[in-house]
Amino acid sequence: MSKQILHIGIDDTDSPKGMCTTFLAYKIINRLKKENVDFLDFPNLVRFNPNIPWKTRGNGAVGLKISTSNPKKIKNLVKKFVKQYSDVKNGANPGLVFCQDENIPDEFLKLSSDAMWKLIHRNEAKKILLKYNLDFFYLGNGQGLVGATSVIGYNFEDQTYELLSYRKPSKFGKKRFLDKSKVKQMQEKTYPNTFNSFDPKKNKVLLMPHGPDPVFYGVRGEDSMTLISASKMIQPKEKLDGYLIFKSNQGTGDHLKNEIDVNNFLPYTSGKLQGVVDSKPIVTKGGHVFFSIIVKNTKIHCAVYKPTRITNIAKELIVGDKIKVGGGIRKATKTLPRILNLEFIQILNLEKKSKLVNPFCQKCKKHMKSKGKNQGFQCVHCKNTSAHKTRHFITRSIKKQLYIPDVSAHRHLTKPVQRMKQKDKSEKFDPNSSWISNF
Repeated sequence: MSKQILHIGIDDTDSPKGMCTTFLAYKIINRLKKENVDFLDFPNLVRFNPNIPWKTRGNGAVGLKISTSNPKKIKNLVKKFVKQYSDVKNGANPGLVFCQDENIPDEFLKLSSDAMWKLIHRNEAKKILLKYNLDFFYLGNGQGLVGATSVIGYNFEDQTYELLSYRKPSKFGKKRFLDKSKVKQMQEKTYPNTFNSFDPKKNKVLLMPHGPDPVFYGVRGEDSMTLISASKMIQPKEKLDGYLIFKSNQGTGDHLKNEIDVNNFLPYTSGKLQGVVDSKPIVTKGGHVFFSIIVKNTKIHCAVYKPTRITNIAKELIVGDKIKVGGGIRKATKTLPRILNLEFIQILNLEKKSKLVNPFCQKCKKHMKSKGKNQGFQCVHCKNTSAHKTRHFITRSIKKQLYIPDVSAHRHLTKPVQRMKQKDKSEKFDPNSSWISNF
């Protein structure tokens, strides 16, 4: 019996109280390895619009691509796992989608592209699935169908990889322990082929979650072999269940490629804008910075929050500075308009900054004193006079460059500095490699 291509998309199986869609993928793959299936690619972990209000953590969906001679059996197996491991009682709304075709419908690609930067209603996904008479399954309100459909349609233009290690069930919800120095050493040895594992400024481990989910740690980087090597350096004291390596869009800045429409400034939209600073930045009591820019004759309110550590840049902006910014649109409140919460600031051109000062006496090398209102200025030593103040230009403390948050404030999709000039390093999938392991 000939084998058929089967795409599987899964989303929203977790909740803040537990479970993880990547762990579900780990369980499914281990089960499928007992069947006569061929794995055709790394499991895909795609992060979509991070500004969706009901996302659990990183708004990630998982996609699998296999070939099988018995797609019906595989579908039933996967469906069983989704039912078993979805945390529905705590708010999960899982979606499961099957596309039994080598060629993905164009509507999948369009939905995936849109889901990266805007709010998508579940009915949009349902409409596509029904149009092509595809098998799908959902629990709860079915919002997970958006991610499950989108992950199948996602087109990698840039990719990274993440090795996720999983705990044994007896350890779920218990405190994690890692040797901080080993994580720091690992990052130093593997840089720039791993990223966002450790923040040296804060002396803080970044690769370990703190919630009750099954993940112990996740190492992100440019290729699978580096991740396996890096993982061995960490040496956790806890006995782990195993690991799984995902191909991902993490660290690619995917969600900020969209040009925001200022005439349709919708809440929860992600993207970028280019404009001119229109107001002097205001620093609030909490250290957050607010200012506005003009984009195509439209005023856009911007906010930079203290944890990003780019508030020091934002507060030095002046009216007339030309900048590019990116982030997510916050819903308006009773007291505040819709605001673009910034994730980066790129300074394109700096306005000259100056102030008027008392004229300088060239003979005495001192500033003159005012003789009174509208009476000009005079040197107290040699009595030289001048009618007007002079303009003094001030050196700007910020430069024409890109500013991004400190690593501790990075979102899953934030593109780290080391990847800004990264060339495509796509890795050919080898099903016989150590992309999954059980300890």
